[in-house]
Amino acid sequence: MRLKPQSTAGKVWAGMIGMLAMGLIALVIVNFQGGETEFEPIDRQYSTDDPQFLRSLGVMLGPPIVAGNRFDALQNGDQIFPAMLEAIGNAKRTICFETYIYWSGDIGQRFAQAFAQRARAGVKVHVLLDWVGSSKIDDSLIDMMRAAGVEVRYYHPLRWYQLGRINNRTHRKLLIVDGRVGFTGGVGIAQEWTGSGQDPAHWRDSHFRVEGPVTAQMQAVFMDNWIKTTGRVLHGEDYFPDLQAVGTGAAQVFSSSADGGSDSMQQMYLLSIVAASRSIDLAMAYFVPDQVSRAALVAALRRGVRLRIIVPGPHMDAEAVRQSSRGLWGELLRAGAIIAEYQPTMYHCKVMIVDQLLVSVGSTNFDDRSFKLNDEANLNIYDAEFAHQQTVIFEQDLEKSRPVTLQKWENRPILEKAREGLAALLQPVL
Repeated sequence: MRLKPQSTAGKVWAGMIGMLAMGLIALVIVNFQGGETEFEPIDRQYSTDDPQFLRSLGVMLGPPIVAGNRFDALQNGDQIFPAMLEAIGNAKRTICFETYIYWSGDIGQRFAQAFAQRARAGVKVHVLLDWVGSSKIDDSLIDMMRAAGVEVRYYHPLRWYQLGRINNRTHRKLLIVDGRVGFTGGVGIAQEWTGSGQDPAHWRDSHFRVEGPVTAQMQAVFMDNWIKTTGRVLHGEDYFPDLQAVGTGAAQVFSSSADGGSDSMQQMYLLSIVAASRSIDLAMAYFVPDQVSRAALVAALRRGVRLRIIVPGPHMDAEAVRQSSRGLWGELLRAGAIIAEYQPTMYHCKVMIVDQLLVSVGSTNFDDRSFKLNDEANLNIYDAEFAHQQTVIFEQDLEKSRPVTLQKWENRPILEKAREGLAALLQPVL
């Protein structure tokens, strides 16, 4: 029997019920919020060209900025996964891997086999998976790795006496091989990240390979959660070898965690926006800026800074995030921001480029979950040539995106605006 199409009244009622459910969910989870700091607007005292900018980011907020590094930008699974698997295959002493999403499928099998093979060869392999994000992994993959000698642990597994911490997840994506070669960016280990972003089943994302002294900082960030999870300190030359300069790029690995320095990542973003003099490009899978962040972006626009933002378009893996984000675009569009929705597939990049100098890449989204709840890690690169290369890639993505005009935004259907308003209640935990 064919079902009758839902009437207009039925659709309205369904929409109202959905909005009510969303509101109730918001009330339930509001008690799981983290991050107690509510920032006041940051006054502008220097530009990115001023040495004080680097001093602030390298001393006040994060580890020192170190020179002598080399970077490789990788796009989509066809470039990212072979590079990571090659590094794993070449490991001689240690492999340290931390990720939010590790699911099954062919790519999950390939990584598990690569870890297991090196463990059988005598390499010390440590794998840290987020309990929530990696819940879809097949037990057979875990069993295979452990049988080969891989040490696999879960970050914040569910415990009845620690329910609150389930909202604090490790969202970091880190791979460090022999303490010398590091990878970070946006990809998880799942079929969605394979391919070249060619269709909705294969996501667009970026990942980055680094060598040089800054790799030790990436290793230290991994150790942070490994120690929290296991209570065991991994140290010595196998993990922290003497690293010499291999390039000319300056960088730091910047991290945050809900149980210590949860607001430092947002401070880094705000200080960079406030210091911007010419341009800010944001490639963000989840863009849900709070009031202070929006004010900082609007202030940048008013002093002549070009602001361009790429967000996911019709292919989005979290509709509540999309709705919450769209409801906040008005003041940015009125101030002259360019906001464009990526069309071909899910856009999962997390890249900020400021004044053709700073490129911040890694796991951090521009939202409260990344700024206050998750454990995150970003690689901050201070290199004009690399920034130019990233700008070219950003503009290639921009060509595949559809700009949202102020008129189009203001003419959204009333029901859509209502859904966005209720989704905004979830902003602190999206």
